[in-house]
Amino acid sequence: MMSGEGERLQKVMAAAGVASRRVSEQYIEAGRVTVNGEVVTELGRRIDPETDEIAVDGVAIQLDQTKRYLMLNKPRGVVSTMKDEQGRPDLRQYAEKFEERVYNVGRLDTDTSGLLLLTNDGELANVLAHPKFGVEKTYIAKVRGVVAPKTLTQLKTGVELEDGPIHADAVKVIGSPQHGHSMVELTLHSGRNRIVRRMMAEVGHPVVELVRRQFGPLHLGPLKLGAVRELSKVERGALLTLAREARDGVAPATTSEAGAAGGRVAGTHPAGPAPAGAQKPTTRRPRSHRGSR
Repeated sequence: MMSGEGERLQKVMAAAGVASRRVSEQYIEAGRVTVNGEVVTELGRRIDPETDEIAVDGVAIQLDQTKRYLMLNKPRGVVSTMKDEQGRPDLRQYAEKFEERVYNVGRLDTDTSGLLLLTNDGELANVLAHPKFGVEKTYIAKVRGVVAPKTLTQLKTGVELEDGPIHADAVKVIGSPQHGHSMVELTLHSGRNRIVRRMMAEVGHPVVELVRRQFGPLHLGPLKLGAVRELSKVERGALLTLAREARDGVAPATTSEAGAAGGRVAGTHPAGPAPAGAQKPTTRRPRSHRGSR
């Protein structure tokens, strides 16, 4: 970029809601701001908001304010498509209340409830839904029978399915068995079709109910079944940072690491950066990954 072109970095940061221009200048001088991965400390730096990527303390900042990022707690019985040709309940009822046309990132099978991300950010959707990036997901499964410690070990070591071996990154039993059923929390990176149900069936504990509680750095939290909300700035920052690192080939952080990073940035100053992620504009339509759980 030639001298005098573009906008001053601190002005762009203030317009994106990171902090006031004065506080943004302090962040720059302290070496906490990067532009396209390089630390910038001079206040005169000019950037192009449409092509450059800004991060504060490693967390991406959303510059394109036309992008929407929504979290849905999908109920059972709803298919993960915006328009179901068979007339079954679909995602339109949750998306139509927003002006922008959004699409789901990945899928949950009809009998699975829980966290589903909706967005009009095609680049982010394509990265997060691609199997090779292996975004971490956590599920709570109600299964038949009493799950023994050796079964948990088997799930972590790996089980052999018809489409290849698979193992859980983390798995534990929650609480005590009730009425012949156990509650199992299971975390894995795989996006293979109905993978949780197939894994649990393989070890002799068929799934009765399944809920996705986490997707990457996003936690379902207290969001009511059937409710949809916009992601917070911290959530957007953590999510888009994950997508950027996946795209750039950086090893993804665990959900706990991503959450801790987001918390540090948000908590550094009351009026400090509430990062929202920087993404280059894209005209590509988001595509839902066909795998479902």
